[in-house]
Amino acid sequence: MIVELNRNNEMEITERYTTHVIPFKNSELDESALKFNGIDPHHPFRMAIDEKDALNMLFKPIKDAVKRNNCTRAILVGHNPAFDIGFLNAAIQRTQIKRSPFHPFSTFDTATLGGLVYQQTVLSKIAQAAGLEWDNNKAHAALYDAEKTAELFCIIVNRWRALTDVNAM
Repeated sequence: MIVELNRNNEMEITERYTTHVIPFKNSELDESALKFNGIDPHHPFRMAIDEKDALNMLFKPIKDAVKRNNCTRAILVGHNPAFDIGFLNAAIQRTQIKRSPFHPFSTFDTATLGGLVYQQTVLSKIAQAAGLEWDNNKAHAALYDAEKTAELFCIIVNRWRALTDVNAM
């Protein structure tokens, strides 16, 4: 998901991208996690692509958004994103990609923001407190969780902006 300010200076999801990735050589796959998430990383209909190709495919629109918004780096938004940024940085190093569009360690964490705004840190509980629909049958799928995390981030940022906008007072 790419989130950007719209004409009303509100954050919104502007673009969505997804792909399946072939596990890298000697990767350690947690069987219980795969079973819990219903993932078969070797299923032929996943249409998975090489890790470097996946990163390049996903980084292109992110780099375009960074440039379009006069920024130097993108900031990863995630729910407990320390895992995500570590995983991403390891993939970048493994594939020897020269320039990531992401800041190497800065992130926005919806678990922390949710704790501040809604006194909840569990993604499903924060989403529901924010008025988002939540489907437990879709939860824990990467695309679903990423979309809900992005929607939640936009809601929190827009709410904060509305609360602090001196022009609106």
